Amino acid sequence: MLNKPLEGLRVIELGQLLAGPFAGCMLGYFGAEVIKVEPPGGDPIRNWRELKEGTSLWWRSLGRNKKCISLDLKSEQGRDLVRQLLIDADIVIENFRPGVLEEWGLDPDSIRQQNPRLIYARISGYGQTGPYSEKPGFASVCEAISGFRYVNGYPDEVPVRANLSTGDTVSGLHAVIGILMALRARDNADGEQQMQVVDIALYESMFNLLEAVIPEYDGAGLVRQPSGTTVTGIVPTNTYRCADGKYLVIGGNGDSIFVRLMKAVGRDDMANDDRYKSNSDRVKHEPEIDQALKSWCQTVELSEAMSTLEAHRVPCGPVYNVADMMQDKHFKYRELFEQVEINGEPLKIPAIMPKLSDTPGSTEWPGPALGSHTDEILLGLGLEKSRIKALKEAGIVADSD
Repeated sequence: MLNKPLEGLRVIELGQLLAGPFAGCMLGYFGAEVIKVEPPGGDPIRNWRELKEGTSLWWRSLGRNKKCISLDLKSEQGRDLVRQLLIDADIVIENFRPGVLEEWGLDPDSIRQQNPRLIYARISGYGQTGPYSEKPGFASVCEAISGFRYVNGYPDEVPVRANLSTGDTVSGLHAVIGILMALRARDNADGEQQMQVVDIALYESMFNLLEAVIPEYDGAGLVRQPSGTTVTGIVPTNTYRCADGKYLVIGGNGDSIFVRLMKAVGRDDMANDDRYKSNSDRVKHEPEIDQALKSWCQTVELSEAMSTLEAHRVPCGPVYNVADMMQDKHFKYRELFEQVEINGEPLKIPAIMPKLSDTPGSTEWPGPALGSHTDEILLGLGLEKSRIKALKEAGIVADSD
């Protein structure tokens, strides 16, 4: 019996930075064997943001459960080793600029005959085809052109971004979804299986989040605008400052919830007023509803506000930072933090969702040193130790740190 749902699958991760590696991280968490192929200097994430003992703390999370080998793909010998890895692989993930792997002879058409069952996931800024396909596409610019950035922030001000690489992570999620669907198709295929390519574009992954933006424009000529801390057309839902300076998010946009909300804040007059009966009614009167809630929150501290609203079954919650999350009893109960050891010292990293009741994922080891699985992987390909030594001496393969 399998302990994890993806056990038995082999993934070759050729991507760097975030989108491809995040997809590989998820697959490895749920049991796939992930072999990460890095350039001689390693994935840049190893040196990004906060470092401890020369390695990024981020890498310890993103590189978890991966077997790492460092190959020089600019050399024919390095590329040949990747070809050998792909022969027995189930999945390959790459996020090079479109055309690079074609130049190296590692593209789907070059590999198809060797392994027709391979699922080939390709992540890029603008996709593998089209007039923009060769443009460089980092998450920041792809979030912008996708339409996602336009609706963030406040009217008549510069659009804002979340202080996260959202476009990369969302694209990694789309890659995992596409890979799992392709696996399902492979399992159901009759006759000879043909390689399936999963084409993920960062801008399209963010485009996928736009809800009603497209039909509202095409059907009614409406261009969704940024709306600060609210959501256009849904009232009330907003963030308010309480008497102690802490922030509270209130979602009271259901018809019955709105009645309970206004009674909770002492505004029975508004709870029973037909002018606010439906969401479309409340949208017309958003300013006065918002002011009533703002005024009430200014009179109570966050804990009291939450107790009052929760007693009336009104959805609400605080705005947490990372310190708040790590102290919260519910986060701990739900096991959102996993502890690993780095050189004998404990480090907490985030668990990966979703939670599965019978075949859950887990972290087996944190992001390892560069090239730490080189010998294991190459011996698995049938190379002799003398050959591995020669490859290291020639700089084709990097030895472990």
